[in-house]
Parts: sequence; structure tokens; C-alpha cells
Amino acid sequence: MKIVKKILKVILAVLLAIVVIFGIYFAYVMISYHRLEDNIVLDVVSTTSENEICAAGEEYTIATYNIGFGAYTPEYSFFMNGGKYSWAMSEEGLHENIDLISQEAMSFEPDIMFLQEVDIGGTRTYHFDERERLEETFDPGNFVFAQNYDSPYLFWPLYQPHGANRSGILTYSRFEITDALRRSFPISESLSKLVDLDRCYSISRIPVDNGHELVVINLHMSAYGSNPAIREGQLNMLYEEMTREYAAGNYVILGGDFNHNLRDEYDPDAPGWAQRFPREDLPDGFSLGFDVCEGELDITHNSGRASQAPYDPATTYTVTLDGFIVSDNITVISYTTVDTGFIYSDHDPVVMDFTLE
Repeated sequence: MKIVKKILKVILAVLLAIVVIFGIYFAYVMISYHRLEDNIVLDVVSTTSENEICAAGEEYTIATYNIGFGAYTPEYSFFMNGGKYSWAMSEEGLHENIDLISQEAMSFEPDIMFLQEVDIGGTRTYHFDERERLEETFDPGNFVFAQNYDSPYLFWPLYQPHGANRSGILTYSRFEITDALRRSFPISESLSKLVDLDRCYSISRIPVDNGHELVVINLHMSAYGSNPAIREGQLNMLYEEMTREYAAGNYVILGGDFNHNLRDEYDPDAPGWAQRFPREDLPDGFSLGFDVCEGELDITHNSGRASQAPYDPATTYTVTLDGFIVSDNITVISYTTVDTGFIYSDHDPVVMDFTLE
């Protein structure tokens, strides 16, 4: 009996230690959690001494690309979706993939480029500053970075803790950007905010030769932990923003990862991060870019893939999460969802050619 009591005491001590450790960690997460302030003025980083002039009537190219923090090669699966990995598979492979992403992005010869999930020194990316590397490898131009979140250290999964990570959205422009602003999306106020993390969009202002502005909005909407009320709140905030700019006589393009199915279809089996985008609620004067394309249109390829397992073109669930919304003073000349086979990310790029009326 004495031996049994000793064993029970040891077990109870271990359990108590686990509870205490968990309590301390939970307190750390709750204390460390914070949202970035709304309406943060963003710096414009320029790598050129000669900006192109944005002119009405000229044809330009814009592209958007969620780069999946440089980790999502076709064999990659992500632990938060039930997959294997919580970090990029190797530091060397991550660096190589970021350079290949840069080459892919510049191959479209974009005048404006939106990137999402750009890490700036997180555990999952070996503390590599992807923003800095992309600014070095892109063509000369102007850059605006808006940080999405700065997460506390996540001790999960136990075999490879996800750690503390900082990630954001990067906007590139050949044109001068006079000023830029970070806006905070509404997110959950419940404990699910620890999973959904912070979310934002950035507004960059580009002067046009006719005295108006091209207002480009780079966004990454919520996926994990979101609910219909949060989705509606984020969309309504965007609608107010774009309507205000349109009423001021500006040209407006929204682009990025909407975390909605942009196609006009209902899928009862779609996962929570791939619900139908409510296009019927778009404000007057705005449309999805591929709906008003007047020229070459190729959207046969879906821009995002499920990531609970390596990519298999025969079985992996795919959906069009990425794209553009434009004001009706912009003519869409061509629109393409690029099929790379998800070779560099769990998203593929979307490219749009346009003119300002």
C-alpha cells in the first residue's frame, strides 16, 4: 500500500505540475495577446529614383499573390488544417522558395503587386525577413508593408512548436505612393481570436495625371475562427471604405485573399474558409474584376488549395479565394488565374490588366 500511495503522490504531483505549467502558459498568452492599433500611417519604402506616372487611358497590370509565408511547396501540409508541418520544411528551401516567388511575381511585369502572408522574422520561417528579401529582389519601385499580427509563442504542436510569428501584407508599385494607411478588420472578441489572429488591409494612394487618385487596397480577410457576423463586419468595413473613395472621384481596386469563394456558386460541402462571396451586396459602382472583363478571361484554375495534405491535382480541394474588385471607372482588359500547380504556395497568382477611364 505504501508503494501505491507513493505512486499516486507522484502521479498527482506530475498532474499538478502540468496544470500549473498550463495555467502559466495560458496567462502568458492572454497577457501577451494584443491587436495592432487601427489607422496606422505606413511608411513608403522606395528603391527607385524615377517613378512612372500613372495616366488615365494607359494599360496597366496588377497582380495578387498569397505566398503562404514561403513554405507551401506542393508536398507541404499545415498543422492547423490537420497537416504535418508547422514551420517551413527547411531554412534553405524557404530562402530558395522566396526567391522563386519573387521571380514568378516579376514575370507578370506588374505595375502594382499585392502579396499576403509575408513573414518578418517568425519562428516558422527561421527568423528570415521575407519582406526585406522581396524588396531587394523585386524591380525598382515603391513598397508599403502592413503587419497583420504579432502572435505570442504557440507551444503547439509539441514536436515542432509554431512559435511566435509576425506576418503581413506587402504592396509594390512602379508608381509613386503618396501615403498609405493600415486599417484593422473587426475580428472575434472570444477566445477564438487566439487562432484567427489579427487581420488588416492597407490603403495606398497613387496620383493620376488627371488630378484624381488610384486607391489600391491590399487585403487578407479572416479564415480561422471566423463566423458570419465577423465576415459581415469585415465586408461592411471594406464597403464603406471603397464607397467613400469612389464618391470622392477616385479609382478604386481591392485585391488579395478574400477567404471567400469568389465564384458565383453555392457549395454545401465547402469548408468554413471557402464560403461564397456575397457579390449581390457589393456597393453600386463596384464589381468583381472577372465579371466585367472586356477582353481575355481565363479563370478555369482555382487560386487556392486545401492544405491538410500535400497537393494532389486529382484529389485536393481547390477554390478561387483570390482576386480583385474594381470601381466602374476602371476598364478590365484581361483577367487570369495563373496555374503554377501550386508549386510555390498554397495559393496561385491572379493577374489583371486594366485602364483608368
